[in-house]
Amino acid sequence: MVIERVPDVVFKTRVRDESVEGPNPYRWQDKTTQEIFGGKRVVLFALPGAFTPTCSSTHLPRYEELYDEFKAQGIDEIICLSVNDAFVMFQWGKQQNAKNVFLLPDGNGEFSRKMGMLVDKSNIGFGMRSWRYAMVVNDSKIEKIFVEEGFSDNYGDDPFETSDADTVLAYLKGTEAPAEKPARLEFVG
Repeated sequence: MVIERVPDVVFKTRVRDESVEGPNPYRWQDKTTQEIFGGKRVVLFALPGAFTPTCSSTHLPRYEELYDEFKAQGIDEIICLSVNDAFVMFQWGKQQNAKNVFLLPDGNGEFSRKMGMLVDKSNIGFGMRSWRYAMVVNDSKIEKIFVEEGFSDNYGDDPFETSDADTVLAYLKGTEAPAEKPARLEFVG
């Protein structure tokens, strides 16, 4: 079965709430796939982990830097997804000074699994993580997906060639090299 829409999941997020007393004014808030992707054109890029070298030095910062150009191409929101919990994603966002990209925690890896993108990275002590990819989602339908080569458990390298901000932006501007066939994912689990 080919996956054409983002899977239905509930993300466990934390949101600032001034009514919460104490030094940590945040509360849990569930966000559904429909709330995140419904009626919007979204770019989501997924990466192996917050605070990791490529993710921190290049992947997230470049999407943040090109945010206005994505908006000019009709993108409503840019989302960075990682199999990390909400606390880690929040602290990483603070450290990265992320103001435009929404950091979405896939703490249990449910979205990544249903996308067919959950891989075992135990070879480097990470456990189960998301494979690196990006996609353009239009009202919950996957319009285009950019999956890094080498998808497999315990893959030796961490490829970063096709899910970068410049490649996705080139697609949106219509300046990408034509693909042989549209990218599709096989549904796993």
